[in-house]
Amino acid sequence: MDGVAEPYAGWTFLTNHARVLAAVAEDEATRIRDIAARCRLTERAVQRIIADLEEGGYLTHVRQGRSNLYRVSPDTVLRHPADGGASVAGLLALLVRHDRVATATPADAEPDGQR
Repeated sequence: MDGVAEPYAGWTFLTNHARVLAAVAEDEATRIRDIAARCRLTERAVQRIIADLEEGGYLTHVRQGRSNLYRVSPDTVLRHPADGGASVAGLLALLVRHDRVATATPADAEPDGQR
C-alpha cells in the first residue's frame, strides 16, 4: 500500500465516504489513486466507496478516454435521519468553509473567526 499511512486507531469526525465525496467535489477529474493518497485509503477501498456513493445517488461518472469524470449530485439528501434533510451541497459548503478558516492567515480571518 504505497502512500497509504497506517490506519488511525482513534475515532474521527468524518467518515471515509465523506472524505472521498469531498475529494471528488474538489476535483471531478481526480484519479482513484489520488483520492486514495489524499484520504489515506487503499485504491480498492476508494473504488468500493465510489460504488456506494453512486448506488446511493450521491455521484455519477462518465468515461472520458481512459479516465473518469465524476459529477457530485449536490441536491441529494444525506442518509441519516438526524441530518434533518441536509443536502450534499450543504455538507460540502461546510467543509469548504472550514478549510478556508483553517488555512487563513490571521489578517484574512474575520474578527469572530468566521467567514
